[in-house]
Amino acid sequence: MKILYAIQGTGNGHISRARDIIPVLQQYGELDVLLSGTQADVDLGFSIRYQLHGLSFIFGKRGGVDFLKTIKSMKFFRLVSEIWSLNVRQYDLVINDFEPVSAWTCLLKAKKCVGLSHQSAVIHPFSPKPNKIDWIGYLILKYYAPVKNAYGFHFRTYADRINSPIIREEVRALETKEENYYTVYLPAYSDERIIHVLSNLDTDFKVFSKHSFKRRMEKNVEIIPIDNKLYLKSLSSCTGLICGAGFEGPSEALFLNKKLLVIPMKGQYEQQCNAVALEKLGVTVLNSLHLRHLKTLNKFIDQKEITPIDFPNETEKIIEKLIVENVELDYPVRADSFSLS
Repeated sequence: MKILYAIQGTGNGHISRARDIIPVLQQYGELDVLLSGTQADVDLGFSIRYQLHGLSFIFGKRGGVDFLKTIKSMKFFRLVSEIWSLNVRQYDLVINDFEPVSAWTCLLKAKKCVGLSHQSAVIHPFSPKPNKIDWIGYLILKYYAPVKNAYGFHFRTYADRINSPIIREEVRALETKEENYYTVYLPAYSDERIIHVLSNLDTDFKVFSKHSFKRRMEKNVEIIPIDNKLYLKSLSSCTGLICGAGFEGPSEALFLNKKLLVIPMKGQYEQQCNAVALEKLGVTVLNSLHLRHLKTLNKFIDQKEITPIDFPNETEKIIEKLIVENVELDYPVRADSFSLS
């Protein structure tokens, strides 16, 4: 069986999840990997058959997407060419993690495409959402990478085919402790804004930055260029994590039993939905990083109680379910001793 696994390259979460999914998919046949997008900071660690420009959102420095830079980065004719030239008919199964090129190619060429993403769970009618729905944001989530069948990941299993997060093995293997500092990852804010706010708090911060290439210290805030190993070391030993309301980062903090505060990106409906779901779990949510929120930030730092959340390792079970339900196999499932029960 030939499988195409297409991954969105905006942000690091999709790639982090793929690093655990790829070895499982390889048990089922010949696997090709497609990666599109330009905003990831971590290495996939596997051979990539198709490296495409795709369609990326560019992070700004004021808490949201920089739409001007996003528009400038769009290469419409190249995107159309990538969609038209991709040969998806050679594959028995196309699996898509919110990746637009392969999704639209499959749609236009009448090829079945199966979604395996957090976004698939976010738009499910049973998943938490803000009281006021951002219909433009919702339509972007629904049609950015359209799929035939969808399997999702979320903080809770709100419905069938919504699974708990895939926690990468390198996170599951971490030995945790608690030192007196907080890890920070807010790629949509400038280092200057982060320092301006956090320097008013009576604790230390390790800030992992997309905007800096040199490690430096200002007051109680250390700026560290993005580095996966350093980030995991910091996360394993910190008191808590302050980050955007993405999916993988908050999931890892919850799994490691760390205090968590999230700030959803402006104009990102997915993150607004995540914030609602996390707030229901007792996570502190801010609508922006601003001096007016110092009282809430101090309250978060003084917080002692953490609600433990368990995310079992079900990657193999999820992939088997997807394969069984979407491929007509004339041989037994190759993965040993997997169970759908």
